[in-house]
Order: sequence, then C-alpha cells, then structure tokens
Amino acid sequence: MRKTRRFATSALTAAAVFTAAFVWPTADSAQAFPATPKQNVVNYLRSISGTSIVSGQHNKEPASAPGQYTQQVKDVTGQYPGLWGGDLMFNAADVANRQRVVDQAKTEWANGSLVSLTWHVCPPTGGSTCAFEGGVKSNISNAQFSQILTDGSALNNAWKRRLDEVVPYLQQLKNAGVPVLFRPFHEMNESWNWWGNRPGTNGSARLFQITRDYLTGTKGLDNLIWVWNVQDNPAGGWSNYYPGNQYADVVSLDVWYKSHPSSADYQQMRNIAGTKPMAIGEIGKMPTAAMLQSQPQWAWFMMWSEHLRGNNTNAEIQAAYFHPRVLNQGEVNLP
Repeated sequence: MRKTRRFATSALTAAAVFTAAFVWPTADSAQAFPATPKQNVVNYLRSISGTSIVSGQHNKEPASAPGQYTQQVKDVTGQYPGLWGGDLMFNAADVANRQRVVDQAKTEWANGSLVSLTWHVCPPTGGSTCAFEGGVKSNISNAQFSQILTDGSALNNAWKRRLDEVVPYLQQLKNAGVPVLFRPFHEMNESWNWWGNRPGTNGSARLFQITRDYLTGTKGLDNLIWVWNVQDNPAGGWSNYYPGNQYADVVSLDVWYKSHPSSADYQQMRNIAGTKPMAIGEIGKMPTAAMLQSQPQWAWFMMWSEHLRGNNTNAEIQAAYFHPRVLNQGEVNLP
C-alpha cells in the first residue's frame, strides 16, 4: 500500500512538519529482494513505464563511502531511494576500495533498492588507474580506437584485461543474485571522454558491443542489464550511437544541458527505445510534477551526487520523493 504523504509549505519548515506529521519508514519496512534473474528487473521497469518512476541517487567518490549521498536523501526525506547508484571508479585509492562499492551494492539490494553501476574507466592505452583529467577525460587517436575494436590486437587485448579487473567484483554480485543496471560508456555522444563522440557502426557503439560480448558471453555475467546512455546535447542524432536492440536492455539520457529533458529530448529517446525501458541516467535538478506528468515513460531517474543538495532545496527533494508516481525503497515490488 502506498504511504500517505504530506508536504511542507516551505523549505524552512519542511523538516519540522515532516517529523511531526509523517511516520518515517525503517529498514525493517523495506522489501528485501531475493536472488533475482535480470529479466525480472527489465520486465518490472517496462511494467511501471507510463505510471511510476523509481527514485535514484548516485554515489561518487570516495569509494570508501559508497552510501554517503543515499544517506543524505534519507536525512532530508526519511526515505532511501528506490535505486542506488555506484561507480567502479578510476583513481588508485578508489579502485583499491572497489570491494566497498560491491558490498554496498549487496546491502542496497538486500534492503529493497535496485542497483546501478557506472564505470569511469581508464583508457587501455594507459594503466589500470588514472586521473580524471588526462585519463578518463582524454582523447585517443582514431588509429588507437580502431585497434581497440580489432580482435586480437594489442589494444584489444589490453581492453579485455581492463575488463578482467572488474569481473571478480561483478561475479560477486552475480553469485549473490543481484542484477546490475550496468552503464558503461556513459554520454558516448560527448567528446569529454576517450570513448565518446564516435558515431556510426565502427564507433562508440561498436565498443559497447564488444564489451557486452566479452563480459556477458565470454565471462558469463548474465546478471548485467546493459544500459545505453547519451547526454542531452543539442547536436541530436543520438541514434547514431545506438548499438542495437540486441545489445541495449535499457536506453538512458543524462540531462545536463538543461534542468529537465525537453519534449523533443523525450521523443527522441522514445523513438530509440521502442518497447525497451528508458531512464534518466543522470540529472542535477529534481523532477517536477509537471515533468512527471508530461514525460511518463521514464522508468527511473538518478540524481548526481553533490547536486542533490547543491542544486536542490530540501523542499524540492521532498516534493519529488513524496510525489505519488515516485517509488522509493520499500515501494519497488519486483515479480
């Protein structure tokens, strides 16, 4: 049964009103998820599209504190998000704490939240760890990119070894029965990252394909739900980066050029998605009632870490989390 939700009239009085008028959910009230095949999650996301949307919160570095931003949601709303977002990271200190990220993912799943993992991966032209500037955020030559895509080449082998580094962590989640909304190569239509801004069949989409083939086919990680992702840049043509229906399980949009997706953005994503679930992979401003009403097919939104409080008032956060369409931890009911 849905909870009765009451709104504060201002950010200054919100906390006091909610504390007095709302019975906060406890960890015991959350629905613990058992081991679940990935298709159950995909089917669930498809089933709620058009009626409901799962709340989500990303947790960026440090990997030693992989639940810090979801806790901030709890501090403001009394509820945890229906989706926890984490990252497999890139710098040495965070890569050394990948186990903490995986442990948090297991905990969030057990508590009744969906699990999403992004990966700011270092290019295979360098080492296993790197800085953001000059590492994740860098350019490689067309010849190097082509070699990554060429089976058996030095850089292709280096890329597979890079993938091997996260296989043991993803395998733990498979063993625990945790389906992972896996979002590699996010914003692949952007030029800030080494993997992006390469449209066409032998571009970024091909890298997505060979990565799925390796992790799911060769390594058997059939718990990964492959989330394809672009950013809302005005250049459009997002379908030029699409790897195909057999490779993408979910399509998603990061919203940074504007506060919320435009109607044209929404329609462009719907045209690509077809019958697949579609989601807002990253956003910096909480969805409003008007947005949820006019764009009902989004299956989840994921607020980006520090933007939770840096770009939203407590009242705006509460309004989103208490909207009747929004599903928080304990309200996500998998088949």
